[in-house]
Amino acid sequence: MGAALLLVVSFAVILAGALVFTNAIEWLGHRLDLGQGATGSVLAAVGTAMPETLIPIVAIIGAAEGSEEVAVGAIIGAPFLLATLAMALVGTSAFIFQRRREQGLALKADIETLDRDLLFFLAFFGIGLIAGVVAPGPVQIPLAVVFLLSYVLYVRTTLRSGGEVQEMETIGRLYMDRSDGEQPPTRLIVLQLAVGLAAIVGGAHLFVEEMIHVAESLGVEPLVLSLILAPLATELPEKINSFFWIREGKDSLALGNITGAMVFQSTIPIAFGLAFTAWELDRFAVVSACLGLAGGALAYVTLRTRGRFELIPVTAWGALFGAFFVYVLATG
Repeated sequence: MGAALLLVVSFAVILAGALVFTNAIEWLGHRLDLGQGATGSVLAAVGTAMPETLIPIVAIIGAAEGSEEVAVGAIIGAPFLLATLAMALVGTSAFIFQRRREQGLALKADIETLDRDLLFFLAFFGIGLIAGVVAPGPVQIPLAVVFLLSYVLYVRTTLRSGGEVQEMETIGRLYMDRSDGEQPPTRLIVLQLAVGLAAIVGGAHLFVEEMIHVAESLGVEPLVLSLILAPLATELPEKINSFFWIREGKDSLALGNITGAMVFQSTIPIAFGLAFTAWELDRFAVVSACLGLAGGALAYVTLRTRGRFELIPVTAWGALFGAFFVYVLATG
């Protein structure tokens, strides 16, 4: 009971830190005069991806027994959830608010950014899956470098074609700003970024320790628990932002927040896993990754080529996540 309670506390700390961090990220994007596509796919995506990215890093640095399994599970589980359950959430919100949305179920987003994000995700998450199956060994470090450089190239390209700049009225007030000024000072934005990051790191450290304890007490493999629980706790809550952005018809921000995080999660954390773990994926991780790729491919076909939200794909995204849950219960 004590470990479970501390696990809940670690969730709260991580999410509070992420909330503070992403609020500052939006103000930073506005201050840097970045387009909504770039803000959503780079700044917001990296900010909301920070908690689950730090979980494997903290796990490996801690070097506790079972920590590598937690790390691999968190690395694979986050893209899987983004490409399935997070997409289902966004699609569901489009149907709920279709009468409120000026464009209805039609997609009003930066197509160039969306196209690049989804294809980038499919390519690199697929490579990461293949590497985890064949266990390349000697080439893992060079492959990790390729993943890192590819993300740098992606960021550079996205920043050059980020769409329209987000209006200040659409950004929530900076939490640390108590002045009457319309725009918070840069020093407060940077300070809030640092505070949010510190909370995320501390919460991630506690999360890893208690995750291992809970897994041991339940008789469950840490990898299986981290594949499901870590992304649900750290990734999905921040994606609620996308739910509200869809309601307001801000599809570029909503989808960029998700697809940009998919790109980030399929490169930087996997590069870390390739460099600092054996990167050998067991059957649960392989099934999770395959379903995530299926969800990403479905997103590309539906959103990029169809240009609208449709009921069948939205249902399918939820079914893909549910299928993995059933698989774990049936075979785990």
